[in-house]
Amino acid sequence: MRAFEELTHGRPQTTDGSLTVVNIAAEAGVGRASYYRSPVAAAIKEILAAPDSKRPEVDELKAEIRRLRKTERELRKEKAAEIRELQETINTYANQIQALALRNAELAEDARKLRSQNDEATRGTVLPLKTLPRP
Repeated sequence: MRAFEELTHGRPQTTDGSLTVVNIAAEAGVGRASYYRSPVAAAIKEILAAPDSKRPEVDELKAEIRRLRKTERELRKEKAAEIRELQETINTYANQIQALALRNAELAEDARKLRSQNDEATRGTVLPLKTLPRP
């Protein structure tokens, strides 16, 4: 019982402080089989089954670490999904920019051809604009 109490108070002597059978037996200096044969094992099991039993700080910290790791995994998944979505948006914009650049090049070539045709047709003279009749 002394070993169990030391672990629950966060004062382990030879173990990492986790509240396990192996650690209780090691702190008490007995084997696991001896621990299970003793009446202490049943008493400790009953104490640990109570929902309000005090847990050592090490166990609480380990539980907090597990919770934080789970939260970190979830955040990483969310960020990875967000990054994939942004990369898809970038690819879409890149494709649209490429299509617009090609269309712009086509229009520039059409404008060059029209200027060339206009220069040939007018031989450099400026013609007045035709006014359209009003309805």
